[in-house]
Amino acid sequence: MIPHKPTSFHIKSFGCQMNVYDGARMAELLEAEGMHAADAGVAELVVLNTCHIREKAAEKVYSDIGRIAKRDGGKPMIAVAGCVAQAEGAEIPRRARAVDLVVGPQAYHRLPALIANAVAGRQAIDTDMPTVSKFDALPGRRAGSPNAFLTVQEGCDKFCTYCVVPYTRGAEVSRPWGAIVDEAKALVDGGAREITLLGQNVNAWEDQGRGLHDLIEALAAMPGLVRIRYTTSHPNDMADGLIAAHRDIPKLMPFLHLPVQAGSDRILKAMNRSHDVTSYLKLIDRVRSARPDIAVSGDYIVGFPGESEADFQATLDVVRAIGHAQAFSFKYSPRPGTPAATMGDQVPAEVMDERLQRLQALLTEQQHAFNRATIGRTCEVLIERDGKQPGQRLGKSPWLQSVLLDGGVVGDLVEVEVVGAGPLSLVGVRPERAAA
Repeated sequence: MIPHKPTSFHIKSFGCQMNVYDGARMAELLEAEGMHAADAGVAELVVLNTCHIREKAAEKVYSDIGRIAKRDGGKPMIAVAGCVAQAEGAEIPRRARAVDLVVGPQAYHRLPALIANAVAGRQAIDTDMPTVSKFDALPGRRAGSPNAFLTVQEGCDKFCTYCVVPYTRGAEVSRPWGAIVDEAKALVDGGAREITLLGQNVNAWEDQGRGLHDLIEALAAMPGLVRIRYTTSHPNDMADGLIAAHRDIPKLMPFLHLPVQAGSDRILKAMNRSHDVTSYLKLIDRVRSARPDIAVSGDYIVGFPGESEADFQATLDVVRAIGHAQAFSFKYSPRPGTPAATMGDQVPAEVMDERLQRLQALLTEQQHAFNRATIGRTCEVLIERDGKQPGQRLGKSPWLQSVLLDGGVVGDLVEVEVVGAGPLSLVGVRPERAAA
C-alpha cells in the first residue's frame, strides 16, 4: 500500500509525438489534482508513458522499472501508461511487482482515480477503450513553448501486418471540429505560434464531410498562429484537397512525412500496405508539383519476413528516387499478436543489421545534401529555445531543420540567412547582424 497520495510527479515519454502529447496532457491532469512536476530522482510518482512499436522500446520499460524501484531515497509510486500498458495490461505488475498502476492510452483521463486505488491498496489497472472521449475529461490546454502538439485523430483501421497500433490505440476516431478549434485557440492564447496536428493516420481526419485540409484552412485564419504542420500520414488518405493546401495555404509548412515502408511491391503486399511503389511515387510527384520546395520524410522497415536482397535493393532504389530531407529507418521487430510475427522466412538479425547500415548511410547522405542545399537561402526561423552555448538560440526552419543562431527571443519568427549546414542542423545569421 502507498502511504499517501503523491504530491509530485515525473513523466517519461517514449516513442512518437502522440506520446509526447499524451504526456503533456497527463501532466496537466495531475497538476489540476494539486501535484507538481519534479525530477525523476525525487518525484513521488513516476509515469512511464510507453511505446510498443518495437521490442527494444518495450523491454526498455522493464529495465527502467527496475532502476526506478531501486533509486536512492526509496521507491516512488510507479505507473506504466501508453501502448505497452494497453498491450500487456495485468501482465505488467505480474512481471514487475514494483509497478503500482497500469493505464492505457485511451484511459489516462482516469489517472487520478487509479492513483487513489493504488493508495488504498485496490487494483489499479485500466486498459479500457471507452466510447466517451477522454479529451472531454481533461483540463484545458496551455502552451509551454512556441510550438505545440494537438491530437486530432487516434487509432488505425489499416491493419498493416507488422503493426500493433490497431490493437493498442483502437479503431480510427476523429475528434470533433469544434473541440479541435477550441484547443488550438487555447494553445495560441497561451503563447503557441506553431501547432502540429497529430494522428496515427492524421490525414484520415474527417468531421461531417470536412477533411484535414478544411481544418488546416480554418486554423490558418486564427490570429497569432503562424505555422501549421501535421503528422503522420498514410498514402491512401492523401486527398486532393490536402495536396492543394500545400500550394494554397502559406501557414502550412513545406514538410510532408509520408511513410512508404519498403520499395518492393511484394513486400508491401505482405505488409498489407494497400499501395504500391508506382502509386506512391506518383503521389510524391503530385505533392511536389503543388509545392516544389516541399521536404519529404518517410519511414522504412528493413528485414520484413521474406525480404530478399533484391527486395532490399528495390527499397534503396525508391530512396534514391525520392530524395529525403530526413527519414526514420528500423529493423523489423516481431510484435506479439500481429500477423507478421508468425510468418515464415524471418530474416536473420545479422542480415537486418547489415541492411540497416546501408540504408541509413544513404538516408544520412540525402539529409546532409538537403541541408547543404539550403546554404545561402534566407528563410524564417521560429525560435523555440535556448541553445547550448551562451547567447545561442535554436529554432526550426520551414522544412523542420534545426537552426542554430546567435540572439533572438524565444517565440519570435525571425528572418535568417543559412550560412552553414551539417547532417543534423543548420547555422543561421540574421541579416541585420551579418551587415553589422
